Amino acid sequence: MERGEEWFTRLFAAHFEAVVRYAFRRVFDAGVATDLAQEAFIVAWRRRDDVPVRELPWLYGVARNVIANHRRGKAPPVVPHETSLRAGFEDTSAEMVDVLRAISALPERDQEILRLVAWEELELREAAVVLRCSRSAAAVRLHRARKRLQAALGEYREVECV
Repeated sequence: MERGEEWFTRLFAAHFEAVVRYAFRRVFDAGVATDLAQEAFIVAWRRRDDVPVRELPWLYGVARNVIANHRRGKAPPVVPHETSLRAGFEDTSAEMVDVLRAISALPERDQEILRLVAWEELELREAAVVLRCSRSAAAVRLHRARKRLQAALGEYREVECV
C-alpha cells in the first residue's frame, strides 16, 4: 500500500480526535493535548512504513512516548478538582466521580492500563501494543490494577462515611 499524502490524510481524519482525547485524559489541558497529538502524527508521518494495519493502538503508543517526553523535567499534571472532572458530565453520578478520584490515586502504570481498556476501549492485545509488552504481561497488569482500584475505592468510601 502506498503511504503518501492520501494515506496520511485518511489516518489523520480517522484517528486525530481519538489521539487528542487520549492525550487530554493524561495532561488535562486541551491545548497541550492537541499539540501532543499533532506531534504524534508527525512521528507517524516520519515512520509511516512502521504503522501497522491496526493503526490506533500504535498511535496511542507513539502519543504515550510524546507525552512522556513532554513531562520530562516538569511537575506531574494536576488532576482537576471535582468540578472540572464533572464539566461536560453534569449527569455523572457521584460514584463515577469516586472512581475518577480513586484512579487518580493509583500509580501511573495502573492508571494507564485501566484507561486503555476502559476509556480508550482497547482489547487487551491492543493495550499490550501501546504498552510495548506481551498480552500476558498486559493481562497481569490489568488484573493487579483492578485489584488496586477496588482497594482504593473501598478506602475512599470508608473515609467518606466517617
